[in-house]
Amino acid sequence: MAFFALSRHEPLVLLSATELASEYHRLQEENRQLQRAVTSHAVIDQAIGAVVVLGRMAPEEAWRALRDVSQRTNVKLRTVAEHILAYAQGGTLPDPERTELAKAIVSYRRGEEPAVLDEGLHVSADGDRGAH
Repeated sequence: MAFFALSRHEPLVLLSATELASEYHRLQEENRQLQRAVTSHAVIDQAIGAVVVLGRMAPEEAWRALRDVSQRTNVKLRTVAEHILAYAQGGTLPDPERTELAKAIVSYRRGEEPAVLDEGLHVSADGDRGAH
């Protein structure tokens, strides 16, 4: 049985067993990468939804807030998203991420009521933190 590589730019090319095995492994790796990307996007999308609820803001602003937290804390976006999802389910949010999330919510939600990110911790529109 002969195996051929299909390409839009080249005519059919007969593949050797070694080339076929190599192509198979390349496609397996590409598939793994795509699966990781889909999973990562799902986690990030869910975190955006959590920030929409926590910050009472539009999804576009929640995305910006999530991105800002990641950049300002030097933590990968997916990891920040996982932390926010855990927080939304009653867990804790690391202090640097909680602080930056509060700032980002204030930044993207100007002129509205204070954000509440932990019991007793409020962030006012001017960025001041305190217990209320």
